[in-house]
Amino acid sequence: MITFKTIRWRNFLSTGNQFIIVSFQKSPTNLIVGQNGAGKSTILDALTFVLYNKPFRKIKKAQLVNTVNDKECEVQIEFEIQGRIYTIVRGMKPTLFEIYIDGKKQDQFASSNDQQQHLEDNILRLNYKSFTQTTILGAATFVPFMQLSQTHRREIVEDVLDIKIFSGMAKILREKMSRANTEIRELTIKKELIEEKIQMQKNFISDLDKTGQNKITEIKVKIDTLLRDSSSLMSDNEQISTNIKEKYQPELDTLTSATGSLKKKTTIKAKLEQKIQNITSDHKFFKENVSCPTCGQQIEEDFRLNKIGIIEGKVKEINSAYQNLQKSINEEQKKEARFIDVSKQISTLTHDISTNNFKISEYQRQIRDYEQEVQDITEQIANRNTERATLRGLKSDLKTVEKDKADHTENIEYLDFANSMMKDSGVKAKIMKRYLPIMNQKINKYLQMMDFYINFTLDEQFNECIKSPIHEKFSYESFSEGEKMRIDLAILFTWRDIAKMKNSSSTNILILDEIFDSSLDSNGTDEFVKIIRYVIKDAYIFMISHKVDELTDRLDNMITFEKMNGFSKVRYST
Repeated sequence: MITFKTIRWRNFLSTGNQFIIVSFQKSPTNLIVGQNGAGKSTILDALTFVLYNKPFRKIKKAQLVNTVNDKECEVQIEFEIQGRIYTIVRGMKPTLFEIYIDGKKQDQFASSNDQQQHLEDNILRLNYKSFTQTTILGAATFVPFMQLSQTHRREIVEDVLDIKIFSGMAKILREKMSRANTEIRELTIKKELIEEKIQMQKNFISDLDKTGQNKITEIKVKIDTLLRDSSSLMSDNEQISTNIKEKYQPELDTLTSATGSLKKKTTIKAKLEQKIQNITSDHKFFKENVSCPTCGQQIEEDFRLNKIGIIEGKVKEINSAYQNLQKSINEEQKKEARFIDVSKQISTLTHDISTNNFKISEYQRQIRDYEQEVQDITEQIANRNTERATLRGLKSDLKTVEKDKADHTENIEYLDFANSMMKDSGVKAKIMKRYLPIMNQKINKYLQMMDFYINFTLDEQFNECIKSPIHEKFSYESFSEGEKMRIDLAILFTWRDIAKMKNSSSTNILILDEIFDSSLDSNGTDEFVKIIRYVIKDAYIFMISHKVDELTDRLDNMITFEKMNGFSKVRYST
């Protein structure tokens, strides 16, 4: 059982920075009252938020932070399980989630999700749905058992009967079966590989015994062929080298200077052409001008004619030199063209030598590979006993793999049988079937205590069958809201009884949110109060209601929520 002691919260919904503290063990029955918006239902959201990180009502989690202070939203709860004291602290702005056991803070998990799962699975042993089905009944947001899906109904009953362990065991068994099947697949592949290796080894030994020497002979023939081809290529290279040395290289040497000489003469030619251009310009000037065009001064006629004669003499001299130079350049150009042609021929022959050398290198590599193969075969023939030992080792490995596979196959059969027992139709179904009559008996007992005389039964799929003396069959949805509430209360009380019997998902508190205000009539209210005071003795009852006058004298303690300066405050009256 989870024994809740106290809960406190601040900056939560309408609560300010001062903690509101509620003791769960102060009085057996407690009435929570207050005006609309005063914060009386805040305890529901605080309880589910601190335990499950979600509000009870249909509001967003971010809206839980007080909008005035907008920071340091925090809820703390203290409870006891099997003699150990637990404190859970959860908050927003900043985010806070801490677990204390006997005052010692526990190590944080890698993620808050992992820590939350640890809290639910290993400490509370109660998920959100089961908690709300056994601890809280609300008129507005609570989803009664009868309105849940079949899957969720089963989850609640499994929690109440403390048989979820079988689901966990089934999961573990499925994981083991998956691993075993993986092992079998891997062993099958390994077995096939070993069998292939064994066959290859047998063929290898047989090949050594029968054809080893023949292979050596064939390889040696290939080596001889490669040696001859290599020798032929080497001879070709020698001939090509001799041809280059004797035929082409001497001529190339004589032509080597042609390129440099041509370059020099081309430079001289350019200078002569520039000089001819300058002299021609001077000749034209003295031919066409008898006075200076710049200053207008008269040029002496003798001087002008003498200058023209000198220039014409230089022109003849330079033209003669230019023609001789051009002839020399033509000769050098022929030599250069021949130089290029001879160089190309030598380059072609050199490329042939390189190609032959590449082939020779490749032949030599093949020869080395063949020689290594001959050596390997020779050694293998000489070491047949070693190869046979390898074969024996492979056969031994095969036997080991076959045995491992057989063991895993047998284990799969056991796991499959065990898994079938852990399924919903196995052990869990038998336990549920055993407890169904008790559940139905208790539900009908509580219905009769609330003056609701119907025969209510749940079948093995948790579908209802309802009969009355007047009508043969009903469904849950065919009843009024007040009648539905009586059924919901009866089921809630039943789950608490069964949980207590099984020592599973029970708590020491029961919170009822405005269930009297609309659904239960006066008679139903009276009968319900009798139940919680005289029948439900293992829980501290907290009733949230607007019916102050009807309930104040019937309950031990009243907790009043009221707004002061915009923030919720609480006061107690016993």
